Amino acid sequence: MNDSTRANTHNSYDVETDIQSNTPLTPQRAHLQLAIEGMTCQACASRIEKVLNKKPSVYEVSVNFAGETANVDYDPTQTTAEQVTEWVNKTGFVANLQAADSLFAQNDEDTSTQYPWRLIGLWICLLPFLVGMAGMLVGQSMAWMPPVWMQFILATVVQFGFALPFYKSAWASIRGGLANMDVLVVIGTVTIWAYSTYLWLTHGDGTLNSLLQSGHTGGHGASGSPAVYFEAGVMVIAFVRTGKYLEERTKKHSLNSIDLLLSLTPDEVEQQQPNGDFHSVALKDVQVGDILRAKQGSRVATDGIVIEGSGWCVESHLTGESVPLKKEVGDGLLAGALVENGSLLYRVNAKGSDTKLGDMVQALSDAQGSKANLARLADRVTAIFVPVVVVIALATFAVTWWLTGMLDTALMHAVSVLVIACPCALGLATPAAIMAGMGVAARHGVWFKDAQSLEAAGNIDTVVLDKTGTLTMGKPTIVDEVMVDKSIAIDDVLQIAASVEAHASHPLATALVNAATVRGLPLFNVFDISVVKGAGIQATIEGLGLIKVGTAEFANLTLPKLMPKVWQIASTVAISINDEALGAFALADDLKADTPQAITALQDAGINVILMSGDKQSVVDHVAGQLGIEQAYGKMSPRDKASQIALLQTAGHKVAMAGDGVNDAPAMATADASFAMFEGTDVAQHSASARLMGESLMHIDAAQKIANATVRNIKQNLFFAFIYNCLGIPLAAFGFLNPMIAAAAMALSSISVLMNALRLARFKTKVELDNTVSTSNTDKKRPVKV
Repeated sequence: MNDSTRANTHNSYDVETDIQSNTPLTPQRAHLQLAIEGMTCQACASRIEKVLNKKPSVYEVSVNFAGETANVDYDPTQTTAEQVTEWVNKTGFVANLQAADSLFAQNDEDTSTQYPWRLIGLWICLLPFLVGMAGMLVGQSMAWMPPVWMQFILATVVQFGFALPFYKSAWASIRGGLANMDVLVVIGTVTIWAYSTYLWLTHGDGTLNSLLQSGHTGGHGASGSPAVYFEAGVMVIAFVRTGKYLEERTKKHSLNSIDLLLSLTPDEVEQQQPNGDFHSVALKDVQVGDILRAKQGSRVATDGIVIEGSGWCVESHLTGESVPLKKEVGDGLLAGALVENGSLLYRVNAKGSDTKLGDMVQALSDAQGSKANLARLADRVTAIFVPVVVVIALATFAVTWWLTGMLDTALMHAVSVLVIACPCALGLATPAAIMAGMGVAARHGVWFKDAQSLEAAGNIDTVVLDKTGTLTMGKPTIVDEVMVDKSIAIDDVLQIAASVEAHASHPLATALVNAATVRGLPLFNVFDISVVKGAGIQATIEGLGLIKVGTAEFANLTLPKLMPKVWQIASTVAISINDEALGAFALADDLKADTPQAITALQDAGINVILMSGDKQSVVDHVAGQLGIEQAYGKMSPRDKASQIALLQTAGHKVAMAGDGVNDAPAMATADASFAMFEGTDVAQHSASARLMGESLMHIDAAQKIANATVRNIKQNLFFAFIYNCLGIPLAAFGFLNPMIAAAAMALSSISVLMNALRLARFKTKVELDNTVSTSNTDKKRPVKV
């Protein structure tokens, strides 16, 4: 955070000054997300990034292979979203723009739900070869293998028919300047086909009768048979395509939490007609201002306001808290909420991407599409991987032929190297775990800004917490007051203080304003409002003069030494007129119900918890003592908090900061990771690397555990991918793996990475498990309604 922003913050009051809390991107910078079809490995994603990064009108590009999305920041004065889409299409892929009122950019046709006819045809062609190979296993040699001429026909149909997508992808990849895994598959299989065809055509006397009769029983060099390897090419293509199909289905249906979120809104809703009747209409036809009905057991379709009826709604999809909330006339509803009991009429005030759910879907999609720092390593490797593998394959071919003098053996070794060296596992390692981790975090009510934020949260060892609004309810109340002049009415002093505090957003200021409202005290007009850093707020009221509200020192008030105990553990707000003290109010704030549990959970996980607050030291010590926090600092200005966090970082700690106010923003910007509490100020939300959508402090513990599990999962995936290639390529080069085994192992490597990421998708915190048990027991006790 820059110095000008810091200068407008202070330790006790969040005042609406000229702080730019939600400064949007400049008019010359626009954001675009695309859904991309046709990517087969990380090299495809790198190719798209390479092409777009060359465009002068494009600022930043991040392509997510696992999520099949691209996030693009571009200059709208130089190009359009349609032009960006066209650039992607020219690289050999199909890009789809997000519709203006949709929740998420989706492909026009979901390939994962199509019947896999091409894959079925592949396996039908492979079946005769499998029968022949089964015969070899039971001692029948090549007797069950089809004739060579039939092998040629089947292999040709596969190579230049069912394998056509491999050729298209490989050619587009070469044109783009970054070779992908399909290049390796095409080079290897077409080499096998061409070599086997050559041996077959040159066998015998070259007549048609000789070709049809040769190898009538099939075989690799059997009597009367040429040493062909058609089955190797067919099996490689079949295994690779099968692996891709399983990989695609896993990515789309198991790892991507966005699909689950999209399913929370119904396709049809009950809309009230002008005559009062209700008709079922498509959700896409609903407009803002329409009146809809949500009955028990149904989902709320849009954001809205209850205008009739009452009921209990579960909003755990956004807040992570499964406790039902009572909804009555005037209350707000969130799209996707489940009506557990009752019936509600609500007026639509937002739909589609404008809803809270739509915002979450977009935030989750953007976050899943971003890259963690660990992903950069995989990107650098895959960028040079294919050319290096081709060189290794050529060297294997040359050395093996020179040592053995056997051309077919050298060729099989080289092809095995090409086939097993698949960069898919490397490309999937990070994005697959990020997708799963982001989904789990969203389920717990934690919205990470991007993959780097999640990665940073997973490495923290220290958490710094603000007090008011973070550990406490953030709703302090007046518990005592003291007046310098007993003849002055308390309500008059409160009225003056509230008039000035109405221009601040700190919980203490809100408490005074609320107290004045409850007592029916009208507020004065004030002007010349200014903030004195670390002290309070001052303004002028016509007829009274300069009013100061803030610390006792700021208001020139000296409190008696023998004050009731409540003043030692409560926050103090003093008031003065023209530097003459009027009095002070003591305000106390209750701890959140689960704050002790959250602090204990963090400490049990080995996280050092530190309390930093702008409140006086006695109050901070009291709260820290209640929670078992050993390090507690009071009277901390925003700059003090940021400096203290910087010192912790210098000592080698990875620090996270959690807060909810303007005065927390500098510290949040300084920390490695930061969490903005639910309903925190815009400045805090903007500065934070993650937003907590529920009021519970347990969200911080959940965020840390989920992020830690995600980082651990990424490292496991990268280890699997690297060790697979480090072992597989030498084994293939020395002839321990034939092309068929190499193809199966290559497919298995990608699937294993995805399966490991799926373990993360099933991650649950202790609180979630407890809620599940509690909900289950409640459901069993609830009577059945008819």
